[in-house]
Amino acid sequence: MNYFVTAIGTDSGKTVVSAILTAALKADYWKPVQAGQPYDSDTIRSLVPEAVIHKEAHVLQTPASPHAAAKIDGIEIDPNQIAVPTVTTDLIIEGAGGALVPINDKDLIIDLVPKFSAEVILVSNLYLGSINHTLLTVELLKSRGYPVKGIIFNDFGGSDLEKDSMDVILKQSGYNCLITINKEQSINSAMVQKYAQSLADKFEV
Repeated sequence: MNYFVTAIGTDSGKTVVSAILTAALKADYWKPVQAGQPYDSDTIRSLVPEAVIHKEAHVLQTPASPHAAAKIDGIEIDPNQIAVPTVTTDLIIEGAGGALVPINDKDLIIDLVPKFSAEVILVSNLYLGSINHTLLTVELLKSRGYPVKGIIFNDFGGSDLEKDSMDVILKQSGYNCLITINKEQSINSAMVQKYAQSLADKFEV
């Protein structure tokens, strides 16, 4: 199965979630479009050393929206020219930025989901305004009829307000909560493995 990891915004924690998914499912990892450094593939390599990591389709030099970074590099990203790696296991595909980030003048990152025959995993955060941001993304996914495995809440602080926000999001979306990732002092392999064990139970592995 191909799983496409997208989020409600930039820096929501897609790479950490992708590492946990990769470890939980013993899956391969692929970042089709990388804009700027640090490279997310290198982060996955450090967090899940045993993972098979596939080469990016596009590596752009500027840490910016893919469409803008591509223009700076003098290229245009054609999603029809991006070939999904051949794998013998599950494949974790990490998007760039939020769901509606453009990759060229007409295509958005979320447009890649059907092209990759993927099921979406949505990464959400719990801050003032995140209910709105999350449910807007949910409405987008539902309007397109995309299959969604569930939501992963990242950087959970344990407050009653955050718990209430999660409850509202899950009730309004109808999606499952796969796991909740707490605020962690450090992101390392041990932390990834801890959450991977909990997450594996939510999948048929």
